[in-house]
Amino acid sequence: MPSPFPGVDPYLEHPNLWPEVHHWLISEIARFLSPQLRPKYRVAVELRMYETSENSLLVGIPDVTVQRSETSNHPSTNVAVLSPPAQPVTVTLPMPEIIKEGYLEIRGVETREVVTTIEILSPTNKRPGKGRQMYEKKREQILGSRTHLIEIDLLRRGEPMPVFGNNLDSQYRILVCRGNRLPAGDMYHFNIQDSIPAFPVPLSPEDSEPIVDLQILFNQVYDIAGYDMEIDYCREPIPALSETDAAWADAWLRDRGLREGC
Repeated sequence: MPSPFPGVDPYLEHPNLWPEVHHWLISEIARFLSPQLRPKYRVAVELRMYETSENSLLVGIPDVTVQRSETSNHPSTNVAVLSPPAQPVTVTLPMPEIIKEGYLEIRGVETREVVTTIEILSPTNKRPGKGRQMYEKKREQILGSRTHLIEIDLLRRGEPMPVFGNNLDSQYRILVCRGNRLPAGDMYHFNIQDSIPAFPVPLSPEDSEPIVDLQILFNQVYDIAGYDMEIDYCREPIPALSETDAAWADAWLRDRGLREGC
């Protein structure tokens, strides 16, 4: 069963679902490309790991005070009187969290050189902090080389990765950068009402470029993972849609019988 939305399903951006979606999409892209690239290239699934506590709250420690008794019926003394202990409150500790982000590298079998890198952005890549810093550093390294870069952004929330030109204002983006054409790149931009565009995978100049129909792969992931049994379309997605998009999504879901009796 495919997603009921024409393109990206905004419900899959939920923080409890997106890490799994990210993993599935990376795997399905690799599965799709591998037979087309053999025997010259190999598709490797790589993993970037780092530790962060940026999402945790600071610990609050209540002060313990000592007050002097100043009752007029008794002579003053130098004895300190402890105030009754306050009731404890529950606080959240800034526990370190291990972040794992998968990505793909297309490598030459004979040369073992990385020809193309395919990245699907995670929420940590789109907000200030260690995750964005690490990804921006890697992005700069790739763009400073001859390696091709494909950057897939299917997340509405957060700050998009920087590009220049055309004043793009879209919810989703797919960037295809060929190492021999930099600083120019091809940007596919689209919104919640649109289907996900297909895009080419650049290789060596003498090789034909396979086309990835990400919409088909996205629907396959939705079906394999059984997200239709996980998602309650009567509820609003997290993160929330804009007022305009929420009205469109409501009408779209009602037309498909997914909000009857909600």
